[in-house]
Amino acid sequence: MRKNLLSQIKGLITSMRIKQWTKNLLVFAALLFSSKYATSAQVIASFVAFILFCFTSSSVYLLNDFVDREADGLNPEKCHRPMVTGQLNAYVGLLGCIVLSTLTVICGFKLNVLFGVLLLAYLINNLFYSCKLKHVVIMDVMSIAFGFVLRAVGGGIAIHVKLTPWFLLCTLLLALFLAIGKRRYEIGLLVDSTIQHRQVLKQYSTQLLDQLNSIVATAAIMSYALYTFTSGKSIAMMFTIPLVIYGIFRYLYIIHIRNQGGSPTKILFSDKPILLTVILYGFSVFVILSNFN
Repeated sequence: MRKNLLSQIKGLITSMRIKQWTKNLLVFAALLFSSKYATSAQVIASFVAFILFCFTSSSVYLLNDFVDREADGLNPEKCHRPMVTGQLNAYVGLLGCIVLSTLTVICGFKLNVLFGVLLLAYLINNLFYSCKLKHVVIMDVMSIAFGFVLRAVGGGIAIHVKLTPWFLLCTLLLALFLAIGKRRYEIGLLVDSTIQHRQVLKQYSTQLLDQLNSIVATAAIMSYALYTFTSGKSIAMMFTIPLVIYGIFRYLYIIHIRNQGGSPTKILFSDKPILLTVILYGFSVFVILSNFN
């Protein structure tokens, strides 16, 4: 009995995908871009918002694993997930999803009413994605990207900072870039079982996804360049443009030459040039906005 309970707890923690919490670092974007005037209360609020988004995203992962447990058994990488192997009872995982999402939304409303509403919108978006939108071509990647925009907006709401439209557009385009890259990787990985695993993949082709990524990558670079000049921040922000260009080019190299892209989080920590670029970018923005704004 005790052994089974420990197995369920371990499976639940694994299914929460703590390694994926790095995606929620986007919540700190508002704090980073207002670093010169940030207060200790804003720093604390950002950390609380980050933790709430982490547990909310974990509840979403539990829901996805519950909905996709049969399809994941056909995926050579996802077939080892706890709900697929039986380590975690599927309905225990669903209960964990309900408890986590309920508690985080309640805490979100206590932090800030608007933040609570946004957290609820994030959950609803992911609920629609898990149940319907993941099977609708184009809308699937749009829904994923929208989730990243909500993270960025949530970070701003938590510390009462208004993010510029240009920044939100850059966030949307970068998230689309990563989502499209993930779909391309899945098509290459599941050549023999594409239709059986994820119905929407039969609506895509490698050529279409390459074309979409070219459009999105170009738009992201142009939007970021315009943001550095028109956001009202220091003109020195223009010196971060090469870092953004290199980061996007490096990711394209990883997608097309290394045939990777299934997990942006894994790439972030395994590819040293990407990791160094992200760290250098964050440090550069902090220094520029703290001293030259």
